Amino acid sequence: MAYIDTYVRNPLVEENVFRSLPREEAPLPDFAGARRLLPEPFWEGHDSAIACYWKAWELAFANLRQPTPQNGFVANYINPAFNDYLFMWDSVFMLHFGRYGQHVFDSQRTLDNLYAKQHPDGFICREIREADGSDAFGRFDPASTGPNVLAWSEWAHYRAFRDRERLARAFPVLVAYHRWLREYRTWRDGSYWSTGWACGMDNQPRVPAGYSVSLSPAHQVWVDACLQQLFSARLLSRMAGALGRRSEVADMEAEAEFLVRYVNEQLWDEDAAFYFDLLRDGSLSTVKSIGAYWALLADAVPADRLERFVAHLRNPAEFARPDQVPSLAADDPHYRPDGGYWLGGVWAPTNYMVEAGLCHTGRRDLAHEIALTHLDHVVHVYKQTGTIWENYAPESASPGHPAKRDFVGWSGLPPIAGLLEHIFGLESDSERARLTWNVQLLEGHGVSRYPFGKEGLVDLACARRSSPREKPQIRAGANIPLALEIRWEGGVESLDLQGQPQYALEGVE
Repeated sequence: MAYIDTYVRNPLVEENVFRSLPREEAPLPDFAGARRLLPEPFWEGHDSAIACYWKAWELAFANLRQPTPQNGFVANYINPAFNDYLFMWDSVFMLHFGRYGQHVFDSQRTLDNLYAKQHPDGFICREIREADGSDAFGRFDPASTGPNVLAWSEWAHYRAFRDRERLARAFPVLVAYHRWLREYRTWRDGSYWSTGWACGMDNQPRVPAGYSVSLSPAHQVWVDACLQQLFSARLLSRMAGALGRRSEVADMEAEAEFLVRYVNEQLWDEDAAFYFDLLRDGSLSTVKSIGAYWALLADAVPADRLERFVAHLRNPAEFARPDQVPSLAADDPHYRPDGGYWLGGVWAPTNYMVEAGLCHTGRRDLAHEIALTHLDHVVHVYKQTGTIWENYAPESASPGHPAKRDFVGWSGLPPIAGLLEHIFGLESDSERARLTWNVQLLEGHGVSRYPFGKEGLVDLACARRSSPREKPQIRAGANIPLALEIRWEGGVESLDLQGQPQYALEGVE
């Protein structure tokens, strides 16, 4: 007997073209053929880090999949390397490194398969079975969906490739999904709730005794859910501006204003200088979760609070452990030196989020330090085991406990995106035809075939320096015109690359 249809239909879902796309039938590339087309970094004295970079790509290409008639997927995609499900937030994070292989494989289309499964009311399940394309959870299951970071991936893709057509297709899907969450995942005051599974940090001790750590909302306000919705609302407003649809998202702008005010009035502990969950009894939790650092990307932290909030990342008693950044502060009684999954494990996605947030708020030095520290541990474990792991222990150079091996998966982030963005310091903005190189390393380093925009490839090389204030000696060339802005501790200079087809190298005197 069929259930009664309880869908309150969202008209934006009628604009969802992914639900009617034909199934892609293009063959999958292999790593052996793709390697000569991928970005090729070099880093003086760090051959093992470069080997780990290539291992990450090798594992990623081994996890490419094609849609089948049985699952109803519409596009080739990258598998999360966890089980036989397509995960929402795993996919988002994989695409942050996958875009560096865009000229070889369009990994962004992984999200097309999630969008194709959008329900008439805007809901998208956070796990889709790869065997038959069915949702793993009913839509009103508390653990059915989230975290909502889809807009982050689409906006990053747009900034990298100026693909306005894709942005226009994704926009109504994302707005409808965001509004579904607002309808069904909020309390009466407009704040958001989640669960351990739905927030992605399965076993963090964020709910009081008597509630399921993984499955119960526990009648509390979840700080990361509020911040992710704030971040999503801000990005959807920017997308609307780029697409000429700003008049359609006044609700997003209003919600962003509300959520900034709410998290700072209700979820901020002035004595602790930290954002916490709000418990059912009206008190703030004392669990310092890495999820609070979504506040950086969401522009939620007032200027007079920012330094104190960031200081926790520098505190050895909390987050500045031998491997940075544990997902749970080390001064929590539940913290585990071996990681204990989300009881202190160091995870590529949350580290990438913290690093990106620090860069966004002008603290690139700390992002660089965190990225270096974590990559050093990832590379050390790679040299020991020959592979890359799901998460890492915070107190030693070893895999977390538990952790899956050969996990690329989102663990491709540190050796690929983390290396290029937060260690090498490359920041792409194809919309303004500008590539910024924040030079912080002293060793010689650079990259060939760095992708820029839809057709661009850039070659970059920086010679060894003796101090951070020494002016970098740069060689650079590109096959398209772009502005290269070079930043270092001692200054800023710009170089116009004119698009030499042979990547002729020019110097900054």
